[in-house]
Amino acid sequence: MDKLRRVLSGHEDEERGLTAQVLDSSSLSFGTRVKWFAIFFVSGIVCSILGTAFLWLPGAGIKLFAVFYTLGNVAALASTCFLMGPLKQLKKMFELTRLITTIIMLLCFICTLCAVFWWNKKGLALLFCILQFLAMTWYSISFIPFARDAIIKCFTSCLN
Repeated sequence: MDKLRRVLSGHEDEERGLTAQVLDSSSLSFGTRVKWFAIFFVSGIVCSILGTAFLWLPGAGIKLFAVFYTLGNVAALASTCFLMGPLKQLKKMFELTRLITTIIMLLCFICTLCAVFWWNKKGLALLFCILQFLAMTWYSISFIPFARDAIIKCFTSCLN
């Protein structure tokens, strides 16, 4: 109703605050979205930590590790859908600056589970989990302005 009032009164072009834009993008209230974001993000962290604890179990520990670690990363990634909406999240994920990182991250999710369940390669599953961590870190850093450039400069200066 507020949008209709703005259009009819000619105030549609006014710049609105971030909170107003977020509230208009979803039917959920801002508080509800923040709560679900926190629930998904914390459950993702708990799954990842639990998966790491399962790594030290003999036998099926590597399978539990790979599954819980991957679920944790997927839950943490999905948590941001509550803040900005799923469509906007997908658009941001596949922007040109994040495209390669997103593809690597999604492939690592799939390859981790394939390595554990179909290929039965424990070392490969562990390698894909490490790649998951690196891809998720690089993806997350891409949302911080100039952070990637700073990290690249830091590593190049350390290597020289």
